[in-house]
Amino acid sequence: MNQEPHIASVFDRDLEAIQAMIMKMGGLVEAAILDSSLALESRDEELADKVRKADAAIDALEEQINTECARVIALRAPTASDLRTVLTVMKIAASLERCGDYAKNLAKRSTVLAQMQPIGGSAGSIRRMAKAVELLLKDALDAYIQRDAVLAAEVRERDREIDQMYNALFREFLTHMMEDPRNITACMHLHFIAKNIERVGDHATGVAEQVIYLVTGALPEEARVKGDITSSIRIEGGK
Repeated sequence: MNQEPHIASVFDRDLEAIQAMIMKMGGLVEAAILDSSLALESRDEELADKVRKADAAIDALEEQINTECARVIALRAPTASDLRTVLTVMKIAASLERCGDYAKNLAKRSTVLAQMQPIGGSAGSIRRMAKAVELLLKDALDAYIQRDAVLAAEVRERDREIDQMYNALFREFLTHMMEDPRNITACMHLHFIAKNIERVGDHATGVAEQVIYLVTGALPEEARVKGDITSSIRIEGGK
């Protein structure tokens, strides 16, 4: 009779330690997103280099989280609901690792763009989009810690705003490229940056959906409507 509470308390301590690593990882990713967008806007190559190097710590945390989760599964024989929690943690860690990669890619392209002429106010627009995505990711992680399915559902809906910002940037880049072919290279880099930020929003939404699954035992039934319409935009003069 005394064994079960003891095992449960040990599992809870293990899970708290893993969740602390998840939040640390999330904090590093959020900082990477904001710093890489700031490096782009301010043309700060030193800051961009710092973001690139910091990605190693994000990767290391994912590996540590996966190792700890595997150890918990092997040693604690978690119940079905506890196992669901551990598997959710591993999926969230994988999403955060990908977000870190996107921020690293943004920083790499920022270094290249620092050698080119600025394209209008696009860097500022990208930074505003990055800030919105960072807040989305923060709320998704808060929803996980608080086991708040309502907040998670709100995050899922707010991703449409990110898609709309991406669509607006895509049109802006097309306009600059058509006005002056010399803008094409810079605008292609900027487009890939915007797309990477949009993908971070998708991963934040994926974290939110995992929270809904964790709390309710089921993923949302309705498919999330994507607001990215760039694949259907017709470029005038194209064949």
